[in-house]
Amino acid sequence: MNSLTAVIVSGAIGGAGLALLVAELLPSAPKLGPAMARLHQAPTAQLQAAPRPTSAQAQLGAWLVRKVPVTLPRRDLDLLGKAAEEHVLNKVVLALFGLLAPSLFIGSWTLLGLNIALYVPGIIGVLLAALCWFVPDLMIRRDAAKARAEAAHGIAVYLELVALRLAAGIAIESALEQAAFVGKGWVFVRIQETLMRSRIERGQQWAALKGLGERLDVPVLADVADFVQMSTQEGASVYDTVRHRAASLRTEQLNAEAASANADTEKMQAPQAVLCVLVMAAMAFPAVLNAFNQTS
Repeated sequence: MNSLTAVIVSGAIGGAGLALLVAELLPSAPKLGPAMARLHQAPTAQLQAAPRPTSAQAQLGAWLVRKVPVTLPRRDLDLLGKAAEEHVLNKVVLALFGLLAPSLFIGSWTLLGLNIALYVPGIIGVLLAALCWFVPDLMIRRDAAKARAEAAHGIAVYLELVALRLAAGIAIESALEQAAFVGKGWVFVRIQETLMRSRIERGQQWAALKGLGERLDVPVLADVADFVQMSTQEGASVYDTVRHRAASLRTEQLNAEAASANADTEKMQAPQAVLCVLVMAAMAFPAVLNAFNQTS
């Protein structure tokens, strides 16, 4: 392999690695087919455990969890149904990639005859490894924020279903369970599991729902638990309260979506301004070039 081939191969490998890293950082649009399949999936299939890594990956991830001093986002991982071992393994693999990636470029530059000190790839590799170490945390935080927004939408629908059953004269305990088994989304499945576990353990529904809200960091579930506690302990009618909370929750979601749309619109102004500057520069370049040629 001559020097030119080695340079091309090294540059291709380094560029592919950077492209994969950028692709992981940028948010991708959800595919319509899998999203529709998840929405119409049977409850029995949804109750299955989340896919876990293979045995070798699980053992390596478990060893890393024990050995690597890292603070895990337990609530976010639980919300997304991901294993802590898989998360730590992704962090370590990305950090190793960031540590070794500069050596590929330095090797290609060395083959071109450029003299570069050995400490340069070491410093760049350490900085890139530190950056890549936090990439999985940022991705988990981003996905968890989307999941909590989706959970708020699902709970708003759940409150409407509970209110309909309360209007029909059904008791609050039965209304909660019947409304939970109507929906097929992951939010409804989590509520189903929580209510069924509460029934088996002969616990209180409001305590189980509040525990689920605290574990997943979804404060809206605490409101549902408060309604149930009010009805079971004080015997009060919570129909109007449930309907008003569902309406206010929908209003909050609409306001949040409007604010997000306005923010996205403002973000588009900067690329448009840059595009206008580039077009103006391209139009003015021939005139500037002719002026320089005439003066010379």
